[in-house]
Amino acid sequence: MWYPSKQNVADSKPLQVIHYFEILKEEEEWEYLPNEQILNWFYYPNTPANRKHLEETTTAYANLAFGKSKFPVIIYAPSFQASSIENFALCEYLANHGFIVLSSPSRGTKTRWFSGDNTMEMETQARDVEFLIKEAGKLPISDYDKIAIMGFSFGGLANIIVQNRNDYVKAIISLDGTERYQYGLLQQSPFFDAKRIDVPYLHMAQKKIPETVLKEDNIDPQLNTVFQLFDSITRSKAHKLKFNNLTHGHFSTLGILFGNRDKRQDKSDSEIMTSYKWVSRYTLNFLEASLNRDKNALKFLNNTMSGKMVDDGLISKESKQPEKDGVTFQDFNDLASKENYENLQSLYDSIAQKHPRFKIPEGNLNTLGLQLVFNPDISSQGIKVFSLAIKLYPGSSNLYDSLGEGYLFMGKKENAIESFKKSLELNPKNQNAINRLEQLKQ
Repeated sequence: MWYPSKQNVADSKPLQVIHYFEILKEEEEWEYLPNEQILNWFYYPNTPANRKHLEETTTAYANLAFGKSKFPVIIYAPSFQASSIENFALCEYLANHGFIVLSSPSRGTKTRWFSGDNTMEMETQARDVEFLIKEAGKLPISDYDKIAIMGFSFGGLANIIVQNRNDYVKAIISLDGTERYQYGLLQQSPFFDAKRIDVPYLHMAQKKIPETVLKEDNIDPQLNTVFQLFDSITRSKAHKLKFNNLTHGHFSTLGILFGNRDKRQDKSDSEIMTSYKWVSRYTLNFLEASLNRDKNALKFLNNTMSGKMVDDGLISKESKQPEKDGVTFQDFNDLASKENYENLQSLYDSIAQKHPRFKIPEGNLNTLGLQLVFNPDISSQGIKVFSLAIKLYPGSSNLYDSLGEGYLFMGKKENAIESFKKSLELNPKNQNAINRLEQLKQ
């Protein structure tokens, strides 16, 4: 927990990084672990450089008197099975600027470690965040009308669920959150609905993954381009920032200080640190603008988002305003179903002409197509949906794969083969398409 404090530090000594690892040791119930062994046990290389990092001082001080005002509250959700202090530098930075920051370690539902059921673990972490929100209400210095949630990696998933079912949350910050990479997990939650996201949302993403890394690590190339949640948000202002010098692990303090560098793609330490400072600045100004209605912070966001303050070589930016009287996917589906999904392209074009901001997320079309095509009474309607989908997203291997499954279900072998081949052409590592084509040869 990080509190805003008075600035009288005359009788205090600045904390060292090792002090934060003492918290990590306590969380893991290894408080008697010798400090010289700490890096060996916590997955970080025990190199001279990393040992030197442990001795670095911070701008934080222990046992300072708390401020006497009421302060906005930030709840931080750590990454997969991670510590509450994984982003201590960012959390201290926010506390120094007048925010209370609370975090708890990322624990599994039944054991310390996560199970193979990530949907269950996502819900568990969401409940942990909700528990901290309630705990914040017990603090006399917390402003319970100004609560934001912030998460790194897996913590980003839990935060979306929390916002969907809690009116207390007034803003969301995603530090390369997994909601970008595993949107399907969100869809498995009965609490998730993109239309319920009605508060400001800031997603800061890693750089484009190089082609060589995609191939060597067997990563889906669509992770560089697809962001279904951002595309699906219609009721709030949303920002998307891509930091061209940061990889995924660099959105946490521990990752920057102690994580292994990937020689295939990582930038220099100075470039990484410069970008992390911008991550911190955007976080602070987004919170100031969203919770405190600070005019200077809002000006900062407007200027930087328009390219006036940050070189586009460092950060790629995209923002969108909430739709006004816009047409939603549900509206489109209601109209389409009344016509048995005939003439979908004409319907889409007519809506887009009247509402230029209208866009159907790829994932929505894929889900609808599968729901229809596996109903034997209306399978042809699902094919019509997929026909529109591949026109709107011609580069989607996933859509062609789903179309192939639909044709296979309907017994149209040749059409299925053609669709699976197209899916493989777009993504040669699509194992499902490979398996299906092998089966269809027999």
